[in-house]
Amino acid sequence: MLKRCQPLLTCMKPKFATTIAWQQSELLMQPVYIRTIDNLRKVLEESPWKGDYQEYRIWADDIPEETRAQFALLQQEVRTAAPQDVEELEMALAKLPAPFSGYNLVLTNGMVEKSIDLWDLCYQVCFVDPDLSAEAPIVTVDTTLLDEEGEVDWTALEAKTKQIVQQAFATLEA
Repeated sequence: MLKRCQPLLTCMKPKFATTIAWQQSELLMQPVYIRTIDNLRKVLEESPWKGDYQEYRIWADDIPEETRAQFALLQQEVRTAAPQDVEELEMALAKLPAPFSGYNLVLTNGMVEKSIDLWDLCYQVCFVDPDLSAEAPIVTVDTTLLDEEGEVDWTALEAKTKQIVQQAFATLEA
């Protein structure tokens, strides 16, 4: 759970057994992400740890290094370009394949630094016993997070998210 995620090497890329499981995951992931961030904030407010979020890129396996470098260069140029050049640069970026964003919460406490991958936490909330070390596991959505109508059960979601975040912080002390 506590690690620096190397794009596509150790980050879980979930696969779904059915379309229904994928739809359930799609319904849950945004609320899971929001509740995870909020619970992390609450724990950090009362913790000796200081946190800083860092973004990393997750590229599809078939994207060549040359394309990745071109994407990074264009993205940097957009940040520093004159206003009249931004639209052209953004159109060039739109023609390239884009990575997905991943996020680490880098925690420091004095001289100690630890890292928590946010997608890993979200997967632990959304799925039943996800194998975060597997290359492409088939995941099982935690349907206890859904109510009888198939909508998000906010009470169950909050309880599980709180538990997962507290477990993550408990392992920091180990």
